[in-house]
Amino acid sequence: MGALPVYRWRLAPDGYATRRQLRALGLRPGGQEVAAEVQRPRRRRPPLVAYLYRIDLAKPVRPMTPRRRAALEAAMVARRTCPNCRRDAGYCIPPSLGMCVACSDLDTESAA
Repeated sequence: MGALPVYRWRLAPDGYATRRQLRALGLRPGGQEVAAEVQRPRRRRPPLVAYLYRIDLAKPVRPMTPRRRAALEAAMVARRTCPNCRRDAGYCIPPSLGMCVACSDLDTESAA
């Protein structure tokens, strides 16, 4: 396979879409290779790159099954549960803290 076609930001031809744009259309790449890329130039830094997929080769998003929904809900509960106090924090626990903000504040106060 040769080099990918590169387009400037907002100048890609019709028929291409990013993963996010495909998802908004109810589609997924479906195993196809990246077809092109879009580059957004920036000053004094390398350009931002977005990979494009062909819309005509995209497949429909798989439907959400009850078991998949239950698994996603369980994963989100695990991300919100503080390992110290075992309470649902109501937000995803930041990996940088490793605990809810309340427990982190108590931890820093006891260390001071």
